[in-house]
This record gives sequence, structure tokens and C-alpha cells, in this order.
Amino acid sequence: MTMMTEETTRYELPTEADTEALGARIGARLDKGDVVLLAGPLGAGKTVFARGIGRGLGVTGAVTSPTFVIAREHPPAPDGRGVALVHVDAYRLNFGANARAELDDLDLDTDLAAAAVVVEWGEGLAETLADRHLLVRLTRRDDDSRVAELTWTGA
Repeated sequence: MTMMTEETTRYELPTEADTEALGARIGARLDKGDVVLLAGPLGAGKTVFARGIGRGLGVTGAVTSPTFVIAREHPPAPDGRGVALVHVDAYRLNFGANARAELDDLDLDTDLAAAAVVVEWGEGLAETLADRHLLVRLTRRDDDSRVAELTWTGA
């Protein structure tokens, strides 16, 4: 029998730089096979958080929104941690009747052998990529500050 665990931690993020810095702290701890799902409305800071994860992992290339290409791979930099980043934007997949099949077509489970996978708009869609994942729910306030709720779920 597999035990499911869940623990949520809440962070107040006054600035965009704070959002990126929290992402970098998470990225510094991620390893190959880790899955991070980013949730929140448009403008909540999902891509900023992903950029921080890339910085924490030490990957090459600018981490930008992959909305139109759906997924981008960022190999580890020579002075990085040796973990690649696969950054996915599932926004367009969430509106199709075959969203799960389209996500499966990306073969992200294959990428997990060498990379940490970050999926924007992945809640309710990409939880099955790994036995354990981190869900980051971002909320943007009227004053442009953000709140991040981080929940590890899984075995």
C-alpha cells in the first residue's frame, strides 16, 4: 500500500524578484525525475517562477513562456547541477477534449530520466507523470504582490 502525503507551505512574495527567488530555491533542490505543476490565473507569475527554477538548476537558455511551442528543453549549463529542465505550458492542451492524450504525446515520462519537468497549467492534467510532485499555486493580488502555496503530493 502506497501512503500519500501532503504538506502545504505558504509564501508571501511582495515582488516579481521574490517570486523568481523562491523558484530558484526550489530549483536548487530539484533532481532528475522531479515534477512541478504551476497553477494560477494569467499573470500570476508561473513563468517567473519557472525562470527561477531554471536559475536554481543552472540550465542554459532563457526560460520564457513555451505557450506556442508547448515545451522547451533547457540542458544543464557546464557549471550547473547536471539536471536539465523541461518547461511545458499546457494552457492550450487544457481546452481540448484529448488533453491527456496530447500531453502523453510529448513523452514527458521519458524526459524524467534526465530532467526536472515543470508544467504550467498542469494541475488536473499532469499529476500522473511521477509518483510524487510539487504543486505551486500562485495568486496575484491587486497590489501586484503574490502568494505561493507549495504542496508536495505523493508517495
